[in-house]
Amino acid sequence: MKRLVVATANPGKLREFRAALEAERIEVLGLEALADRTEVPETGATFEANARLKAEGYSRRTDLPLIAEDSGLEVDALDGAPGVRSARFGGPGLDDAGRTRLLLEKLKNVPEHRRTARYRCVIALAHRGRVLATFDGAVEGRILTEQRGAGGFGYDPVFWHDAVSSTFAEISPEQKQRLSHRGEAIDKLVRAIQEKTVTIPDG
Repeated sequence: MKRLVVATANPGKLREFRAALEAERIEVLGLEALADRTEVPETGATFEANARLKAEGYSRRTDLPLIAEDSGLEVDALDGAPGVRSARFGGPGLDDAGRTRLLLEKLKNVPEHRRTARYRCVIALAHRGRVLATFDGAVEGRILTEQRGAGGFGYDPVFWHDAVSSTFAEISPEQKQRLSHRGEAIDKLVRAIQEKTVTIPDG
């Protein structure tokens, strides 16, 4: 079984990667696999730029292949915000719940038809400081006026998906994996591995 590091401390994201990649006989490790876990600054202006920066930076600290991803929420009524700042929206003092409340506050007077939004994700696969491939995904939805559901993470309790008539916090992890931006990007990675258009290097 090959081993691969996913450069995230988010347990929800790790679960999603493990669910997809272990079927391909790839053991997924988290940031705990790195002796140096100093954060790589996300200074890029796009999700792809940040994914590449993190993949290059973290992969220099291990002989194992490594995946980094950047993802976030784009809200049309906020000109695409919070975007690449989704995890830092409102400053370092807020957690997921606080950022979600701030988002609802900023959209307080926005009518339903203008609350369109999408989640985006870019995954970068790197080895020893060099990006080997990138994979992207996106999912369209809209932002509700109040939170619904206790599952998921991030902005999932207010992100409504028409196909399932639910928020991402109200559906199972398996459903979310099939529908989500990250699930789409991971599927592209898995297909590339299966079709041998990308090879996971040995550590």
